[in-house]
Amino acid sequence: MEKNNKTAVVATDDEPQLNYRGWKSMPFVIGNETFEKLGTTGTSSNLLVYLTTVFNMKSITATTLINIFNGTTNFATLLGAFLSDTYFGRYKTLGFASVASFLGMLVLTLTAAISKLHPPDCGNQDSGACPGPTPWQMAFLFIGLGLMVIGAGGIRPCNLAFGADQFNPNTESGKKGITSFFNWYYCTFTFAMMISLTVIVYVQSDVSWAWGLGIPAFMMFLSCAMFFLGSRLYVKVKPDGSPLASTVQVFVAAIKKRHLKLPEEPWLTLHNHIPKNCINSKLPRTGQFRCLDKAAIMTPEDQIKSDGSAINPWRLSSMQKVEEVKVLIRVIPIWASAIVYYVALVQQQTYAVFQALQSDRRVGNTHFKIPAASYAIFSMLGLTIWIPIYDRIIVPRLQRLTKKEGGITILQRMAIGMILAIFTMIISGIIEDKRRSLALSRPVGLEQRRGAISSLSGLWLIPQLSLIGFSEAFTIIAEVEFYYKQFPENMRSIGGSLAFVGFAISNYLNGFLISMVHRFTKGASTGDWLPEDLNKGRLDYFYYLVAALGLLNFGFFLLCAKWYKYKGSGDGAPEVAMEKLNPEKSPV
Repeated sequence: MEKNNKTAVVATDDEPQLNYRGWKSMPFVIGNETFEKLGTTGTSSNLLVYLTTVFNMKSITATTLINIFNGTTNFATLLGAFLSDTYFGRYKTLGFASVASFLGMLVLTLTAAISKLHPPDCGNQDSGACPGPTPWQMAFLFIGLGLMVIGAGGIRPCNLAFGADQFNPNTESGKKGITSFFNWYYCTFTFAMMISLTVIVYVQSDVSWAWGLGIPAFMMFLSCAMFFLGSRLYVKVKPDGSPLASTVQVFVAAIKKRHLKLPEEPWLTLHNHIPKNCINSKLPRTGQFRCLDKAAIMTPEDQIKSDGSAINPWRLSSMQKVEEVKVLIRVIPIWASAIVYYVALVQQQTYAVFQALQSDRRVGNTHFKIPAASYAIFSMLGLTIWIPIYDRIIVPRLQRLTKKEGGITILQRMAIGMILAIFTMIISGIIEDKRRSLALSRPVGLEQRRGAISSLSGLWLIPQLSLIGFSEAFTIIAEVEFYYKQFPENMRSIGGSLAFVGFAISNYLNGFLISMVHRFTKGASTGDWLPEDLNKGRLDYFYYLVAALGLLNFGFFLLCAKWYKYKGSGDGAPEVAMEKLNPEKSPV
């Protein structure tokens, strides 16, 4: 099936031949990724409920801990991408990270299986009277979470790129294989989410936490086994040094030459050496951040090698490197605007669970109750249903209308997702107000550690969860594509980790926001907005606050999008030895 992928490609004399096996290695790669997603998602999706029920943590404490854990996990991807690209390569990084993730899940399973590793069962007592975990029980818990952070930090930025490495990008069949692999990747991700949010969450909530955490740990063990069984088939691309070094060199060279004056025709006189084996797209000069252009000014002290490169790159950079740094700087405001957007997503992963716990979760007239954490599946369903409709029906019509590839630009798609997130928070507030009113006037039961259960069906949470799924389909997917297309080719692993770093900061921001709201509303006339018992608080006010922040952030995003200049779009000046890419006009 993949004949062309068997062709050996030699890049340099020092680089070993790469024997691309293509689809022959995919059973091991896809198998590894499927079991890994089943393991990690199955463990983390219900972790909030585990901390409040087994470790007897208060909701505020557990939510803050989850936010810190998620934030640290996502932030670790930047370090993992750097170490992979600079020192270890993706194969070694994935192997080490997979083992670390398995050990972390094993430790977490032990906290549930061994009674001495968690606090005693609280029974029907009020949560305030429940004994909390001891310091050494918390230490054991943190060891498991820490190992999972290490695992995620290496797996998340490398797994997609490692799978794509198995195909020859210089052949037509290899290019099709890469595209097909991405489709399979998201297919397995969705499959893992569905299983985790239904079967595994049900086992955790209604059978046993030991079994419920042990199953994902076993899945992660199978993931490790599949990964190492295919070792002889893999293409193992060696690291090519740190791409961040050239970025720092541009800033250092620009600072050293900050007193120099730019020439009147910079495109003719500035240094612009481009190595023959450079994989990055050749960029035209842009007028933004002109101070950085000084890094490419040639002075009598600057010496050039026989191949045209600078002897001291800390004093002289090429315009190609300068433009690549400008690309990174232009991305930062767009990335920053996405951080506040993520806060709305976090609410549907945390407080929506607490809403479900104090809602009527019964299905019809049966005694079966949908586990609170399983409601997140409606968000995933919204995303998976919307993507094919948008891609197959809406995009072709938009393309005929706008004459643009994709119908609308990447930044326009991100903007639509942000608008949907604002409406999600408004709808969430309206539903929460109704849920609270019915809980106070017509309760149908009592949640052991929280309070009255509202007679409002938990199915009323579907609109907000589905809408946030639609929002993700626009903003998150567009954001990943944005980083992939806008980052220099040799920094795409780091670009892939940038979304996770945004998630990390948003989790920290959300934790800070919850702490501030909890502190300032505790003595207010409305009472604490976020108490243990949602019926005594005003979660709806908190949702409206997040919606207001989202509206302000949307205004900031519009300004950034209007200012943004896409990679490859120059200023119309003559260019020498620079290839212009097809510019993509600003969406605003």
